[in-house]
Parts: sequence; C-alpha cells; structure tokens
Amino acid sequence: MKTSAQTSAPTSGSGPDSLLPSGPQSLLQALPRIGPQTALFLDFDGTLADLAAQPEAVQVSQDLVPALTQLMTRLNGALAIVSGRKLADLDHFLAPLQLPTAAEHGAQHRLASGEVVKLATPDLQEVARLSTALAQRHAGLRVEIKSAAVALHYRHAPELEALALQVMTEAASSTPQVELLCGKYVFEVKPAGISKGSAIEAFMTAPPFAGRIPLFAGDDLTDEAGFSAVQRLGGHGIKVGEGATLAHYRCETPAALRQWLQTTGHEQVLTPASNERDNPTERINT
Repeated sequence: MKTSAQTSAPTSGSGPDSLLPSGPQSLLQALPRIGPQTALFLDFDGTLADLAAQPEAVQVSQDLVPALTQLMTRLNGALAIVSGRKLADLDHFLAPLQLPTAAEHGAQHRLASGEVVKLATPDLQEVARLSTALAQRHAGLRVEIKSAAVALHYRHAPELEALALQVMTEAASSTPQVELLCGKYVFEVKPAGISKGSAIEAFMTAPPFAGRIPLFAGDDLTDEAGFSAVQRLGGHGIKVGEGATLAHYRCETPAALRQWLQTTGHEQVLTPASNERDNPTERINT
C-alpha cells in the first residue's frame, strides 16, 4: 500500500497570486483559451458544482448543462468529466448529458463511443468493514462504498482526521493492490496505479482527444495528478479555489469557472507566456 496524495499540498507554483478585476472580460484575460484544438477535462465537485454538506445535496447551476452542451459541440466531443464520483452519480447530476467520463479517479471510463470500461477491482471487504465500524462509533463520519473504492468522509468531524487516517491506512495496508488517496476531508482506498492524471493520459491517446491541447480544471489535492499530466502534455491546469498547486492558472470559485465556460462564444486571450514561468497562478475574484 502507498499513499498517492499527501494531506499537504504541493509547493510548486504556490507563489503570490495577482488580483484581477471581476467580470467576463477579466475571465477571458486570466484563463487559458478554449480553442478548436482544446481537449477539455473537468472535475465535478468543487469545480463545476459548489461543494455541499453531503455529496447527494450538491446543486447544479441551471446554466451548467447548456454550457457543457455548447462546449461539446464546439470541441467536436473533446470534453470529459474526470471525477472521484461514481459514474451513475455524475450522470444524474448532468442529465440528460452522458459525457465521456473517468469516474472513481479512472477506475471506470466511459469512452467517446459510449462504451464503459471498468478496471479490475481489488477485494475491499476489509476496508469497508473497518471504515464502517469507525463511522458507526462517530456520527460525524460517513462511508461511501463505490464500485472500485471505499471513501471515508470526515467533513463534519474534522477533529477526527488523525483517527480516520489511521484506520484507513491500516485498512489499506492489509489489502493488496490498493493505495490510499487523501483529499478534502476524505480518505479513500482505491486500486493502485490509477489517478486523474492516468485517466486524462488515457483519453489523450484516442479520438476525439488525441492531438489536442489538454486543459484540466479541478479543486482538490486529488486533481494535482491531473494538472501534472496535462502540463506534461503541453497543456494547462486550472486550480479552482485556494491552496498551493502545480497548476499554471487559478480560478477563485466554481461560479467563476462556470462563468468562464459560458463565455466561450467570445474571443479569448492567453495570459502572456512570461506569466507561466515557474508555474505561477492567476486568481479571479467574483
């Protein structure tokens, strides 16, 4: 067992942010251009949708699905959701769209053709047993059983972070072929070797994504692998919210990111290349 994301964020690219004026024009100036050769990858929670007290309580902006539909057409299908959520949950929130998707950090892929590919799933019974037993003793903890992972959420009991980490570390250590992923108020045991970065790299090998310039927007520590992947492929990462990051760009809130997506019919301008040295971040105020 290994830990694939630590609780501390990366330090690269964590220099001072420049403050930009709010409004659509500042969005166009601050974030990288979505052009005809873009491959666009988007996280869901905390990126397209604001975080909620419980995963099922997320509210989707009424403008989001139309904006994604417009982008799918403009990019000839080169748009995918890359999330830790279950595929069925994402389809529910984004209905009637069924986009190319990497769900559960890439354990499930829905390809552009609509075919769903599932990776082999390790035996997670012991992880589920230990995490559920802990949650039964502490009302603020919540266990989420996915098709290929088990997540322990502690958003409502942050004082239990150390205990939750200890139990999930022990559970992962006793289970072959898994790794522990640390995110925002969540510890998740998932198949080893998969990440949002590897999911994006897989998409980029096939149409309609292959040969394009990738952009990935995300908000969590689990998205850092995605930022690294797209920037290694010549594209850009966009960090939504606060925190140190590898991403070249920063967007203040999910609402600001949605606004940016909705402005794609307007001319967009890249920030000067000099702003990208050493992975600095840009901030959008809303």
